[in-house]
Amino acid sequence: MNLFDVYPLYPITPVKALDCTITDDKGIEYLDLYSGHGVISIGHTQPYYVAKVKAQLDNLSFYSNAIQNPLQVELADKLGKLSGYTDYSLFLCSSGAEANENALKMASFHTNKARVISFNNAFHGRTSAAVATTDNPKIVAPINAQQVVTFLPLNEIDLVEAELKKGDVACVIIEPIQGVGGLDQGTTEFFQALEKVCKAHDVVLIMDEVQSGFGRSGKFFAHQFHGITPDIICMAKGMGNGFPIGGILIAPHFKASYGLLGTTFGGSHLACAASIAVLEVMEKENLMANATKVEAYFLEAIKAVPEIIKVKGRGLMLGVEFDFDVSALRKKMIIEKHIFTGGANNKNLLRILPPLTITTDAIDTFIIALQESLAELKG
Repeated sequence: MNLFDVYPLYPITPVKALDCTITDDKGIEYLDLYSGHGVISIGHTQPYYVAKVKAQLDNLSFYSNAIQNPLQVELADKLGKLSGYTDYSLFLCSSGAEANENALKMASFHTNKARVISFNNAFHGRTSAAVATTDNPKIVAPINAQQVVTFLPLNEIDLVEAELKKGDVACVIIEPIQGVGGLDQGTTEFFQALEKVCKAHDVVLIMDEVQSGFGRSGKFFAHQFHGITPDIICMAKGMGNGFPIGGILIAPHFKASYGLLGTTFGGSHLACAASIAVLEVMEKENLMANATKVEAYFLEAIKAVPEIIKVKGRGLMLGVEFDFDVSALRKKMIIEKHIFTGGANNKNLLRILPPLTITTDAIDTFIIALQESLAELKG
């Protein structure tokens, strides 16, 4: 049997990793500035994390949600305290796509409506990006038989309000910082106006923090930079430091009932142990503060690269934009300089999503390699 060929693969086979370093089967070490789409939050094979997961694996890794699991309660308590959402409820699942799926279900059940508002270049796991034009500011695409999604330009609150006034919208879903779409983000003015119009029209505001959450922005959630309080917050990626886990935080005005939401693997004992370890390491090692510190250093150091036309994002969810397609540059950085970075739908953007443990020395290494690679590509 062959693998279904949907991923272009670099000729690298990782066999072990520690913190921000990956080693391949030839013994070559790579600096990881991408952490598998932002998944590795507290560093590869972090000792406390590994010990906690192994200890849980020795006891019980999984059983169904039909039995009591004290680890879910412990995770909810720690997550509420560290995020500041102590009065919200937690529903656990297995991935970001599943988190967003359940958030959209909640919104439809709560409002008895089906239409979803999203934004150009958004990615929520189950929706596709669309680009509006001046003549056609909204594009409607089917999600499934019950729901459709309307894509609008970011930061255009008047267009959002015009759609909400039609009375058929269940929710607005938005990334505080777009991931795959290219690290664009709404302004504080836009986010605050969005919260206001959603409340005015009884529309659920869903914040997709799948990539930007769990401290990556320098705050626990990136929307907290804007002083807003969404109805539902979606999480995954850095939540388990490589172990699959996702979840949604649900505001108190939503009422739970048996069978309302469901998942097979979500909230397993092993997944909870992994996420609890992540939270404990984040707090003990002040990793959100480190994200802010390294971001400031990065923004200053990157000025030494004149080819960069813009730096986008926040914290350790950054993108450096050029006026050319960066595919060759990214390949050179990986194959020759042994540094992992990421791409985006914006082909001119190099994404930087390192573990939150990254040091300023590693940033220096990246800057030097980037300068060398750019010079070599110019010939």
